Amino acid sequence: QVQVVESGGGLVQAGGSLRLSCEATGKFFVINDMGWYRQAPGKQRELAAAITRGGSTNYADSVKGRFTISRDNAKNTMYLEMNSLKPEDTAVYYCAADTLVAFTTTRRYWGQGTQVTVSS
Repeated sequence: QVQVVESGGGLVQAGGSLRLSCEATGKFFVINDMGWYRQAPGKQRELAAAITRGGSTNYADSVKGRFTISRDNAKNTMYLEMNSLKPEDTAVYYCAADTLVAFTTTRRYWGQGTQVTVSS
Protein backbone atom coordinates (compact mmCIF):
# COMPACT_ATOMS: atom_id res chain seq x y z
CA GLN A 1 0.00 0.00 0.00
CA VAL A 2 1.45 3.32 -1.16
CA GLN A 3 -0.13 6.72 -0.83
CA VAL A 4 0.88 9.71 -2.93
CA VAL A 5 -0.32 13.15 -1.91
CA GLU A 6 0.16 16.45 -3.72
CA SER A 7 -0.10 19.87 -2.19
CA GLY A 8 0.62 23.46 -3.04
CA GLY A 9 -1.86 24.19 -5.78
CA GLY A 10 -3.86 27.36 -5.85
CA LEU A 11 -4.73 30.52 -7.69
CA VAL A 12 -2.00 32.80 -8.96
CA GLN A 13 -1.80 35.67 -11.41
CA ALA A 14 0.06 35.35 -14.68
CA GLY A 15 3.74 35.86 -14.12
CA GLY A 16 3.55 34.54 -10.60
CA SER A 17 5.05 31.48 -8.99
CA LEU A 18 3.82 28.40 -7.22
CA ARG A 19 5.52 25.44 -5.58
CA LEU A 20 3.97 21.98 -5.65
CA SER A 21 4.95 19.13 -3.37
CA CYS A 22 4.34 15.40 -3.63
CA GLU A 23 5.00 12.97 -0.79
CA ALA A 24 4.84 9.19 -0.99
CA THR A 25 4.17 7.13 2.12
CA GLY A 26 3.49 3.49 2.83
CA LYS A 27 5.24 0.21 2.29
CA PHE A 28 7.87 0.30 -0.42
CA PHE A 29 11.59 0.12 -0.88
CA VAL A 30 12.44 3.09 -3.06
CA ILE A 31 10.88 5.39 -5.60
CA ASN A 32 12.44 5.27 -9.02
CA ASP A 33 11.14 7.75 -11.58
CA MET A 34 8.73 10.47 -10.56
CA GLY A 35 6.89 13.02 -12.59
CA TRP A 36 4.34 15.78 -12.70
CA TYR A 37 1.49 15.36 -15.15
CA ARG A 38 -1.15 17.94 -15.83
CA GLN A 39 -4.57 17.87 -17.41
CA ALA A 40 -6.91 20.65 -18.39
CA PRO A 41 -10.58 20.07 -19.27
CA GLY A 42 -10.94 18.77 -22.79
CA LYS A 43 -7.24 18.11 -23.16
CA GLN A 44 -5.03 15.07 -22.88
CA ARG A 45 -3.02 14.50 -19.78
CA GLU A 46 0.55 15.50 -20.49
CA LEU A 47 3.85 15.07 -18.77
CA ALA A 48 5.11 18.43 -17.60
CA ALA A 49 8.30 17.29 -15.92
CA ALA A 50 9.98 14.09 -14.81
CA ILE A 51 12.91 13.18 -12.63
CA THR A 52 14.78 9.95 -12.03
CA ARG A 53 15.97 8.78 -8.65
CA GLY A 54 19.43 9.98 -9.59
CA GLY A 55 18.19 13.45 -10.46
CA SER A 56 18.09 13.40 -14.24
CA THR A 57 15.27 15.63 -15.46
CA ASN A 58 13.08 16.10 -18.50
CA TYR A 59 10.64 18.89 -19.25
CA ALA A 60 7.90 19.49 -21.71
CA ASP A 61 8.85 22.20 -24.18
CA SER A 62 5.96 24.30 -22.92
CA VAL A 63 7.43 24.56 -19.41
CA LYS A 64 11.13 24.39 -20.10
CA GLY A 65 12.98 27.28 -18.55
CA ARG A 66 10.07 28.16 -16.27
CA PHE A 67 9.55 25.03 -14.17
CA THR A 68 12.08 23.19 -12.06
CA ILE A 69 11.52 19.66 -10.79
CA SER A 70 13.46 18.32 -7.83
CA ARG A 71 13.24 15.60 -5.23
CA ASP A 72 14.40 14.71 -1.76
CA ASN A 73 14.89 10.96 -1.66
CA ALA A 74 15.29 10.88 2.10
CA LYS A 75 11.82 12.40 2.44
CA ASN A 76 10.28 10.53 -0.51
CA THR A 77 9.16 13.91 -1.72
CA MET A 78 9.16 15.62 -5.09
CA TYR A 79 8.73 19.29 -5.83
CA LEU A 80 7.79 21.42 -8.79
CA GLU A 81 8.79 25.06 -8.74
CA MET A 82 6.68 26.90 -11.27
CA ASN A 83 7.74 30.38 -12.28
CA SER A 84 6.51 32.86 -14.86
CA LEU A 85 3.18 31.11 -14.86
CA LYS A 86 0.88 31.51 -17.82
CA PRO A 87 -2.89 31.01 -18.12
CA GLU A 88 -2.21 27.98 -20.29
CA ASP A 89 -0.53 26.35 -17.28
CA THR A 90 -3.96 26.09 -15.67
CA ALA A 91 -4.66 22.41 -15.03
CA VAL A 92 -4.95 19.74 -12.43
CA TYR A 93 -1.44 18.62 -11.64
CA TYR A 94 -0.88 14.99 -10.74
CA CYS A 95 2.11 13.39 -9.12
CA ALA A 96 3.19 10.00 -10.45
CA ALA A 97 5.65 7.80 -8.58
CA ASP A 98 7.14 4.63 -9.99
CA THR A 99 7.65 2.72 -6.79
CA LEU A 100 9.60 -0.45 -6.06
CA VAL A 101 7.16 -2.40 -3.89
CA ALA A 102 8.85 -5.80 -4.15
CA PHE A 103 12.20 -7.11 -5.29
CA THR A 104 11.25 -7.10 -8.96
CA THR A 105 7.95 -5.25 -8.87
CA THR A 106 7.56 -1.59 -9.70
CA ARG A 107 4.14 0.04 -9.71
CA ARG A 108 3.04 3.52 -10.66
CA TYR A 109 1.08 5.34 -8.01
CA TRP A 110 -0.82 8.54 -8.61
CA GLY A 111 -1.76 11.37 -6.37
CA GLN A 112 -5.26 12.78 -6.26
CA GLY A 113 -4.26 15.93 -8.09
CA THR A 114 -3.96 19.55 -7.10
CA GLN A 115 -5.58 22.41 -8.98
CA VAL A 116 -3.40 25.16 -10.38
CA THR A 117 -5.23 28.15 -11.78
CA VAL A 118 -3.40 31.02 -13.44
CA SER A 119 -5.41 34.15 -14.07
CA SER A 120 -4.62 36.79 -16.65
